[in-house]
Amino acid sequence: MSAVSEMSNSPNSPNSLIQPRPQPTSLSDLFWSMTWLALQGFGGVLAVVQRILVDEKRWLTNEEFVEDWAVAQVLPGPNVVNLALMIGDRYFGLRGGLAALAGILAFPLLVVLVIAALFASVADLPMAQGALKGMGAVSAGLIAAVGLKLISALKANVMSVGVCIALAAITFAAIAILRIPLVWVLLGLGTLATAWAYRQIGVIELAAAKADGGKA
Repeated sequence: MSAVSEMSNSPNSPNSLIQPRPQPTSLSDLFWSMTWLALQGFGGVLAVVQRILVDEKRWLTNEEFVEDWAVAQVLPGPNVVNLALMIGDRYFGLRGGLAALAGILAFPLLVVLVIAALFASVADLPMAQGALKGMGAVSAGLIAAVGLKLISALKANVMSVGVCIALAAITFAAIAILRIPLVWVLLGLGTLATAWAYRQIGVIELAAAKADGGKA
């Protein structure tokens, strides 16, 4: 055995101190984790998803969460369902995707059906209307707070923080002020952002190749 191999296998070597990355331990762990996530997602599901997957379970970093959520956002269907399918498939393939999907939908569906049946009898009461308006304000605050928290993930983005903020501002103006349909915003700005990111990755790879060539 070489000296390098002996050093890497030593209990005191840096490699031996690297902890394995947290991940779902089984299909049942994935199912119940997604169930618990979904049952907490009243109104502000984005805040709950980020806190559980990134802060608590550490299955994703902030940067990975931003990227995965972006993909889930542009795909058809509910964002959190798309994200659950992606995470389940990543760890356990098709079985994982189905387990995550079942966790996201099964128990929350039952809860929603029960609440809908109970709420139907009091929906017209002023107290119920006021409660809905209050929950809407809290939901908006939760989403805004998570958005601000995830800004730090843009530091590692190849497009630079300035470009990312500019694209976010243009997207907000296009949808909220100009009322441009989402599909056109995604096709226009999404294509532009993808092309710029692809260019920046090429520039970084070229610079790295030149640096390696200079060392050689």
